[in-house]
Amino acid sequence: MKNKLQVLFVAIILLVTIDAQANDRINSSFNLNNPDVRKCLIESTQSEGWKMAAIYYDASKKLVMIFEKGEDSKTYVSK
Repeated sequence: MKNKLQVLFVAIILLVTIDAQANDRINSSFNLNNPDVRKCLIESTQSEGWKMAAIYYDASKKLVMIFEKGEDSKTYVSK
């Protein structure tokens, strides 16, 4: 019985984790180091109602831009 409860608990944790990440879309096909690409990305997302939530460099020194619209988010990582 204890083993079944442990399996059930792990399954619930996995479902919650997968559901929490389902709204995040990651796109890494852009060269975000190019200022023209960044400008076009910002303008096109704003015209669709997305707002920039964060911009930073990750541990591998790639530019990351995160946009949010309601509960959804889009993440862009430079190639």
